[in-house]
Amino acid sequence: MRKMLWGLAALIVIVLAVAGSVLAFDAPTKPAPLASISEPFAKIDFSDLPAVRTYPARDGVPLGYRVYEGAGAQVVVLIHGSSDDGTGLHPLAKALRDAGASVYVPVLRGHRNSGRSGDIDYIGQLGDDLADMMAVLRPLHANTSFSLIGFSTGGGFVLRVIASPQEKLFDRFIMISPALPPGAPTIRQDTGGWVSIALPRIIALSILNRIGIDCFNGLPIVAFATSPTAPNLTSVYSFRLAVGFGATRDYLAALGHSTKPAALMVGGADELFYPDRFAPLFAPARSDLAITIVPGVGHIGMTVAPDGIAAVRKAFLALITPGV
Repeated sequence: MRKMLWGLAALIVIVLAVAGSVLAFDAPTKPAPLASISEPFAKIDFSDLPAVRTYPARDGVPLGYRVYEGAGAQVVVLIHGSSDDGTGLHPLAKALRDAGASVYVPVLRGHRNSGRSGDIDYIGQLGDDLADMMAVLRPLHANTSFSLIGFSTGGGFVLRVIASPQEKLFDRFIMISPALPPGAPTIRQDTGGWVSIALPRIIALSILNRIGIDCFNGLPIVAFATSPTAPNLTSVYSFRLAVGFGATRDYLAALGHSTKPAALMVGGADELFYPDRFAPLFAPARSDLAITIVPGVGHIGMTVAPDGIAAVRKAFLALITPGV
């Protein structure tokens, strides 16, 4: 018995030593800038971009958001994608405002001027921040219908919300080109060149989290192919931000259990994801989920190109006026 205990202790020491080495030395390498992500914004007019306002989160940190004030009884909370601060959603936000909605675009914690760049305090914090924002918005919009719309990683975050207590805060959901958990069949190799991950570090942190050790979750594990000419972008995510911003592993089950109207769309020329793989993956879980492939539109085009924006607008109007 004593030999077995010593052997087990030695094994634990070896495992911890290997994990420590991985945590210390395995960091993500920043990939080369991805032109298909940065170039579509060159032609966008940002001269009328709203100023960033702030609301207080439960921990007292002021978090940013932009407002596109509309008319009518609809409010949209629009969630940006990875590395962005919501600026890239400007054309889409204006289109949804022109469709009659008041649109709020939060600058999620960990991005630009909301909290620490590239990091959050714990994995569930973005959900708590969203609940705090909704507590501010609800009194401003009595008798109003709320939609949650997310793009790319923001679309994955919508799926996370659907799987969480925050699901009850919204009346409907739209996922635009949603980023799914690693290993999902919709993801191209290296996410089309957009991300570089420190896989050994991710594995080590995942194991440590399973045994209750989360003190290393602030280590960076993802680097993005951001352009040096775009200073508003966040180029690296910590483990807790990357996990907390993404879809949960049970996203299909959660979506299947939700009874609220939902839609999913993706560009037919998406460079990061396989557009034709979304329907076979999602349809068995939710047969009434409206899934649209927009021909000829790339990843960023879903939020800046006329055809992509028109498809999102059409889906939104269809969900708020079913049968019309």
